[in-house]
Amino acid sequence: MSTRKLPEVGDEVEYAPGRLAVVTDIRKGVPYLRNPGIKEWPVRDPTTLTVRRTRAERIAAGDFR
Repeated sequence: MSTRKLPEVGDEVEYAPGRLAVVTDIRKGVPYLRNPGIKEWPVRDPTTLTVRRTRAERIAAGDFR
């Protein structure tokens, strides 16, 4: 049985097939996502998100914005 990692602030996640965003905040258990130039938005079901890169991985790659 695999356990899916819930996203944390700074993680890059896939929220739809091929669509990536960054978790900017978690308010009352609800993750908020953002893409450059787009206002952040809440995700109703965080279990639908797939963590592609953690905050630490993004920092190590020099891709933390």
